[in-house]
Amino acid sequence: MGFSPFFFGADKNMLNRRSDKLELLRIAEAVALEKSIDKELIIDSMETGIAKAAKSKFGQDNEIKVLINRENGDIGIFRKLIVVEKPENTNTEINLQDAVILNEENKDKKIGDEILQPLPSFDFGRIAAQTAKQVISFNVREAERERQYNDFIDKKDSILSGIVKRLEFGNVIVDLGRTEAIIQKNEMIPRENIKAGDRVKAYCYDVKRETRGQQIFLSRAHPKFMEQLFIQEVPEIYDGLIEIKSSARDPGSRAKICVSAVDTSLDPVGACVGMRGSRVQAVVNELQGEKIDIVNWSEDPAIVVSNALSPAEVQRVNVDSVAKKLDVILTEENLSKAIGRRGQNVRLATKLLNYEINIMTDAEDSERRQLEFKEKTENFVKNLELDETLGQLLVAEGFSSISDIKDSTPENLMKIEGIEEDTAKALIERAKEFYQKDQEDITQRIKDLGLQDDLINHKGLTPGMLVTLGEQKILKLEDFADLASDELTGGYDVIKGERIKIQGYLEDFALSKTEADELIMSARNIIYKD
Repeated sequence: MGFSPFFFGADKNMLNRRSDKLELLRIAEAVALEKSIDKELIIDSMETGIAKAAKSKFGQDNEIKVLINRENGDIGIFRKLIVVEKPENTNTEINLQDAVILNEENKDKKIGDEILQPLPSFDFGRIAAQTAKQVISFNVREAERERQYNDFIDKKDSILSGIVKRLEFGNVIVDLGRTEAIIQKNEMIPRENIKAGDRVKAYCYDVKRETRGQQIFLSRAHPKFMEQLFIQEVPEIYDGLIEIKSSARDPGSRAKICVSAVDTSLDPVGACVGMRGSRVQAVVNELQGEKIDIVNWSEDPAIVVSNALSPAEVQRVNVDSVAKKLDVILTEENLSKAIGRRGQNVRLATKLLNYEINIMTDAEDSERRQLEFKEKTENFVKNLELDETLGQLLVAEGFSSISDIKDSTPENLMKIEGIEEDTAKALIERAKEFYQKDQEDITQRIKDLGLQDDLINHKGLTPGMLVTLGEQKILKLEDFADLASDELTGGYDVIKGERIKIQGYLEDFALSKTEADELIMSARNIIYKD
């Protein structure tokens, strides 16, 4: 929608004619209706445009204010002045006496108040009219962008539908009606064939303000896209009778979704599957045949992980809630099922639970436990000068480190059969002495390795961790920021069908994957903050 040509200078007396004044209001109404923006904003833009044009007539040093009557379209042009005791700039300041001379009503004004000095109406020249038009057009465009942004920010985290307009370098541009959105190449389902003119659904995961208007980012690979599809297909989820607890996807291949029934009379998995699989099949079709495992939720992570690793049959699960680790023990025959092709099954289960999952056979678990028991015993025997029997006894009673003994009390140690008060006090004293000497040695070792202060002072890294990192030639915070969490925590990988153990730099410190991610991300935030 343009603006009436005579309004911008075709008629030299436009500010004085009643028909032109009414036309001004009609223009504002028409533009507001077409652009779906507030009429008041259009009139404000007109006032700003006329004021800018008036400055070219009355001087750029003046503060011009324009008021358009919303009822009859009358246009008032004023010079804005501030009341001061001694004016220094006559273009913007006035004393009280002169203000009263201008208008009797100004006698109640005080120092610092604003007054409006009426200015005569004037004829727009071609340049002034063009200036006004540019200001009004710019303000209208900005208002339209703001309105579109507000419209779509409310649609964030929901599914949007549109027509594929074009494809650019693998990205898909989607026409949503009044604006366009983009599905970036990495947010597409792999091997999906989308052509111009196709209607597509996608999840709106972000809306950003940009100089040229809002930018809407859509995704068909996001786990939330699958969740929103289930909300559309399963009335019980939409009504809040079933909750989606978490989800994980390997787009185009496999996905897992964890559901829980608020109403205990409902079967959440059955409701999501639907009669003869109709509900889940509708989601699968939209996701281009992606296989979906629907997992029943439980407050016990051991039960959830057993459900999530189906079809593998789990023997038992050791849960470490503090470190958010799960050791899943199963038979050799179920090992490959639990891991899945290229580790897919366990990887999706890890994302679903937000726990680090270690898959192992019963023999591996037994071997690991024996090795840990032996290492802890040797630590006590060597560093506290104990006999092997007492060392084994301490480990069997749950003491894992010398710090555990240092922080214990004689009363706690005396609960162990065979340990008397003198022995208990001696154990605690030896543990404190060793700990003090060990800390001094570690401090010196850190100094000798040449670790830089930015890494030493990084929150979350203990002295022992710093020594280990220094021995791996990780001496600066920048070196640490470039690591991946798996390099710190270790894990398993499947290479050519064989399951290989990968040793992590800080694996001996019982660091969870979540803690490793946080340490690395906080380092990156410091290093790459600019």
